[in-house]
Amino acid sequence: MILHVDMDAFYASVEQHDRPELAGLPLIVGGTGGRGVVAAASYEVRKFGVRSAMPIRRALELCPQAVCVRPRMARYAEVSAQIFAIFHEYTPLVQGLSLDEAYLDVTASRTLKGDAVDIARDIKKRIRARTGLGASVGVAPNKLVAKIASDLEKPDGLTVVTAERIHAVLDPLPVKRIPGLGRKKGDAVVAAGFITIGALRHGTERSLRPVFGDDWQSWQRRAAGIDDRAVIPEHDDKSMSAEHTFTDDLADTGLLAAEIARLGDKVAARLRAKGLDAGCVTIKIRRHDFRTFTRQMKLVPATRESRVLVEGAQRLLTTWLRTNPRTKLRLLGVGASDLVETVQEDLFAAASSVANRKLDATVDAIKKKFGADALARANVIGAERATTTTTSVRPPPRGDVRRK
Repeated sequence: MILHVDMDAFYASVEQHDRPELAGLPLIVGGTGGRGVVAAASYEVRKFGVRSAMPIRRALELCPQAVCVRPRMARYAEVSAQIFAIFHEYTPLVQGLSLDEAYLDVTASRTLKGDAVDIARDIKKRIRARTGLGASVGVAPNKLVAKIASDLEKPDGLTVVTAERIHAVLDPLPVKRIPGLGRKKGDAVVAAGFITIGALRHGTERSLRPVFGDDWQSWQRRAAGIDDRAVIPEHDDKSMSAEHTFTDDLADTGLLAAEIARLGDKVAARLRAKGLDAGCVTIKIRRHDFRTFTRQMKLVPATRESRVLVEGAQRLLTTWLRTNPRTKLRLLGVGASDLVETVQEDLFAAASSVANRKLDATVDAIKKKFGADALARANVIGAERATTTTTSVRPPPRGDVRRK
């Protein structure tokens, strides 16, 4: 049996847990400027129609009384590590999808841990006890049905779909509940008359091929709840990245360098929290006309040191600006990819590397105790007033990429 565990409004729930005064309030986690977007929305604010990825300006139109806070990705990564540690107490077959979502194959765990439903209940209890947060779990014979099930009784839900009940549960659901359908494709499927998953399951080739082309059988199988994909253990992060969208388009090289430093610090802190090193650093640049560029460089050896990551990102930015002088930028981003687990410290590491790691450890400890804003680089403090923040985890960038 497969479990799909999905934390409830994860970022917002962490903020409400850490700051009890926010409990019960309509809370938005995301950028606080005019161009910011919603990274997470508490259930209290969702009642007003606010959703993730919505522009902050639109969210505040729907709920003017909402409270907005900036994301603290290092903190979310820390809590995520606690949650994934719980998963591994039950099975080594854990496939992370993000910081707050994972598949677990507990088929071989039932002899020692009880049946899948008992395991699901126990995991929910342990997550609540150790983190104070709620999780929703879907239990089903395969990944697709488990994922659909986990979303049916949110928040704090537990939905079990046996093989015998798959059609009874899935058929009445809106067709857009099928994972991977997407909004645009989902609209086209609904427009073609397939309102429910059951309607899609019973469709004919003649009616499905105009909508799905040669993939029509694959989508019909999904509507039937058929999925033979295995749970593949792997790192939940393929890459880590942080982006800033500026309140006003920015060309000042000093402010741009400060933003790159702040972004690099955020990413490096998350790497350390997850016990990962990065073998590649990437910057993302979006001009005022929305044209977007990415540049990458290898990091040898792989690292989680803030200074190395920031210096690499700043070198990439300087090179790009040299051929694009005085260009106004709308967005900057820093990413880390080619992630590997941190190995034992090198006893013969260069003195500079040892110093970097000691400094990083001190900064991490201070921020953990006093909050993410307790320390900042001197050149960042003034620059913060010019920007609003959005932070995300995403696959390595594609498109206009040049390696250095």
